[in-house]
Amino acid sequence: MFEITDSAVKNVKDYLSQNKIESAIRVSLMSGGCSGPSLSLSLDEAKESDLTVDKDGVSFIMDKGLSTTCGAVKVDFVESSGGCGCSGGGFTISCENPLPGAKKGGGCGSCSSGCC
Repeated sequence: MFEITDSAVKNVKDYLSQNKIESAIRVSLMSGGCSGPSLSLSLDEAKESDLTVDKDGVSFIMDKGLSTTCGAVKVDFVESSGGCGCSGGGFTISCENPLPGAKKGGGCGSCSSGCC
């Protein structure tokens, strides 16, 4: 399962519109960080090996192999008052299964602060 919240779609659409960008949004594995690997968002084109979810005119893509590894994935946008070092909020990406190589207690989100 690949879930994209309404809040995430709205904020992605706003970003794409403000920057005059037409692109799919890729959920991918990023190595590094204090808790090991994490999931991130980037602009990219769909490939044959991707799972694609279209929501309200925005395409979100993820490699099918990564989808199998992660299990259910959820992309959300969380509002913030700046307590995590940024104001306005940020995207969070969570998954059902721990990522390979993740350190114990690290979880599977997009960042430890929940505001990236």
